[in-house]
Amino acid sequence: MAKLTIFFGILLIVIGVAGYVLTGSEHPTALIPSGAGILFVIFGALASTENPKKRMLWMHVSVTVALLLFLSLIRADIDVIRLSRGAYFQYPAAVIEKSATSLFSLLYVLFCVRSFIAARRQRTLTPGS
Repeated sequence: MAKLTIFFGILLIVIGVAGYVLTGSEHPTALIPSGAGILFVIFGALASTENPKKRMLWMHVSVTVALLLFLSLIRADIDVIRLSRGAYFQYPAAVIEKSATSLFSLLYVLFCVRSFIAARRQRTLTPGS
């Protein structure tokens, strides 16, 4: 899961940089997903350890941050639907970028929850744990 976290971080960095470049490099707020991506790369690097307690801690931190990121951007998902139906937004690229960040965060959370459930099942099946 640490590799997935690093991949997710790199994906967010790419989204932020692409949003910044594609909007003419005029709006530095387009780089916000890149800042979050850097955090996820750090979380993934910290979770790449043999110590199961530290790995578990950093994976739980990363999934909590991703969940908060998703919850804070739900409105952008609704706005993308409105945008597709012809609604006007002053900065449609920002709406699309925020929605992409939100949806990728949700996917990451779902992958992590699935992994956490599998790890718990494995611990209960393993004798002596």
